[in-house]
Amino acid sequence: MSKLCKFKSAKDMAQYIEKEKVELIDCCFVDPLGLWHHCTFAPSQCEEDDLAQGLPFDGSSIRLFRSIMESDMLMVPDPATCWIDPFAEKKTLHVTCSIYDPSPRKPFARDPRSMAVKAVEYLKQTGIADTMMVGPEAEFFLFDHVKYGVSPNKMFFEVDGVEGTWNTGKPSSEKQGGGNLAHRVPPKNWYFPVPPIDTGMDVRGEMLLTMGELGVPIEKHHHEVATCQGELGFTCRPMLECADMMMIYKYVIKNVARKHGQTATFMPKPIFGDNGTGMHVHQSLWKDGKPLFFDENGKYVKLSQMCTHYIGGLLKHAPAVLA
Repeated sequence: MSKLCKFKSAKDMAQYIEKEKVELIDCCFVDPLGLWHHCTFAPSQCEEDDLAQGLPFDGSSIRLFRSIMESDMLMVPDPATCWIDPFAEKKTLHVTCSIYDPSPRKPFARDPRSMAVKAVEYLKQTGIADTMMVGPEAEFFLFDHVKYGVSPNKMFFEVDGVEGTWNTGKPSSEKQGGGNLAHRVPPKNWYFPVPPIDTGMDVRGEMLLTMGELGVPIEKHHHEVATCQGELGFTCRPMLECADMMMIYKYVIKNVARKHGQTATFMPKPIFGDNGTGMHVHQSLWKDGKPLFFDENGKYVKLSQMCTHYIGGLLKHAPAVLA
């Protein structure tokens, strides 16, 4: 059942809140480090003018935003990004926000969402293309147990999952009956196995379908190469829309995992001697509905010269892109 509620305007959004008796409105925004933050408002604080002009907050406590001397900022909701939160007990309407300076009112320069909007506008101004399509493949790990600590005399971390080969000589968890049920393969051999080797099939399936209910154009899910590692896929979208969906992707994965008593992490390499996690990002430029990276006469796998130059640019600027 779809939980998507896309609106064309703040007026439409405000009318929906009143008509559908929405109890809470959860306003989310992303910081320069790529983490979602949120503030949850009562409907009385989200009337049409509030949604159109923006909701004030203190930006000094958000990393890399503002100092305490100039902390006043605005969350400006995008009505096209709304959905009913499937993890909230009360009827809660999610909306993704851009960050604005209040005076003069303009997009905040360090807001990643505003940066994406500016990048697309610049692309159009160059005349090179009018659309950038992006398709991410973000891998993640699902663990049953995580411990870590730092003290004056020691530091440690420990991750554990039922799939770990280090568990072949231990009793399994209570939810598996306490006995060791085997069905484990060596590290780097977990790509596409079927159950019972793949223990995460149902959890990943719930993640994928939940994403679909929130408007993400879902494709597939599967076990990845490493122990306890998985991946979900969704169709490429224009850059800003894709960025919003990537945040939904992480939100859903982490919350569905928690619902099942697990922890999901996107950290790059939590297990020694096994594959790490990456995020492949498929990219293409389009103009007037035509893909500019395709050339029927292209010398290498029908790639256009623009595409090969684009790849060269990514390689040249890789240190800045990865900073």
